[in-house]
Amino acid sequence: MFSKILIANRGEIAVRIIRAGKEMGVATVAVYSEADRNALHVALADQSYCIGGNEAHESYLNENQIISTAILAGAQAIHPGYGFLSENAHFARLCRKNGLVFIGPEPESMERLSDKAILKELIRNTGLSVIPGTKAVSSVEEARRAADRIGYPVMLKASAGGGGRGIRLIRTADDLEEAYLQATSEAISAFGDGSVYLEKYIFPARHVELQILADEHGNAVCLGDRDCSLQRRNQKLVEETPSPAVNDEQRSKIIGLAVEAVKKIGYVGAGTLEFLLDKDGNFWFMEMNVRLQVEHCVTEMLTGIDLVKWQIRIAAGIPLGFTQKDISFQGSAIECRINAGSCGTLQMLHVPGGPSVRFDTCLIEGTVVSPYYDSLLGKLIVYAKTREETLRKMRAALCELVIEGIPTNIEEQLRIVEDERFTSGNYDLTFMGNR
Repeated sequence: MFSKILIANRGEIAVRIIRAGKEMGVATVAVYSEADRNALHVALADQSYCIGGNEAHESYLNENQIISTAILAGAQAIHPGYGFLSENAHFARLCRKNGLVFIGPEPESMERLSDKAILKELIRNTGLSVIPGTKAVSSVEEARRAADRIGYPVMLKASAGGGGRGIRLIRTADDLEEAYLQATSEAISAFGDGSVYLEKYIFPARHVELQILADEHGNAVCLGDRDCSLQRRNQKLVEETPSPAVNDEQRSKIIGLAVEAVKKIGYVGAGTLEFLLDKDGNFWFMEMNVRLQVEHCVTEMLTGIDLVKWQIRIAAGIPLGFTQKDISFQGSAIECRINAGSCGTLQMLHVPGGPSVRFDTCLIEGTVVSPYYDSLLGKLIVYAKTREETLRKMRAALCELVIEGIPTNIEEQLRIVEDERFTSGNYDLTFMGNR
């Protein structure tokens, strides 16, 4: 096991990883930008180093500075969290070159699975159904021919995409050229890679994902499904597990297929297989995230398994200490993402409490929300034995959560969990007006 790890991230996920390290007896090293000098993760870590200016490319994306800091601090491994460098194969290889362990999949695995065409072919060979689509298309004309072959409507997606960026819905041939130019431009700006591909648009549908853990000894488990259909502009707002749209028979079947798929492709680490669930109950594979998800907390609340600790253990070569039979999906957990509406300074914070209520956050009074990073302030997660009780607990927790000085979406989240479409479990990706 490692004695010291560096966290190459900020915000609530950096705090989350530091806490896991403390509970494991592992020392932690924080890095921070000038804008985050007074951030909570800086105060909580055993050591903290400023690595650059306010902009992400000056600090949290500064690979050489992060590596140098890890070596200076005597860290043996680097946890990238999510976002920033978490899916960067070049950074993972740089870690290895400098004698550091990247807490995530091997760079070769990341490169192989980041090519969505290769990934879909691998997944198709495991028995899972894959959404009909293309490899990367290099021109409007090629995209037009592909769309004609697949049949409208189609989705245009960035090959290196994530976080809902570089995605466009194309309903007719007349919309294709403008959508193509917009998507490629957005992809270049967000990921430095303008390649895009097309998929058949499945409608209506729900976004359901499966959480996977796999070690280097050939063991793999699935920690259940998460329903992530509550989205605005492809950005998730609310997640729950288990999905109210999936029955026990469907769940057992898709979990079995997912575990076998992960074993066949030789994946090691924490990962997520993402699917669209159509109106007939069919799962259509979309993509795989080779990192920790923002919404991993609901899975932890349901199963009692700490995903961050197991990421660290797996990276240290420790085999999984449980099998699929040991995992229970009894009860219900829901997460609401609390986002800032604009920049500001936190004047007052009151966090709800009680059994099985969790608020993962980086907020402390005086925290300044800057314009340099994403708007996520925290994640409110609750668990209960039934979905009805979980909904009541979430409403109570949202009413109790107080954040003053920064505009937030707390009221909007309360409206969502009180909406009859959500409380009935009968919702899909159109809930927030997405089409």
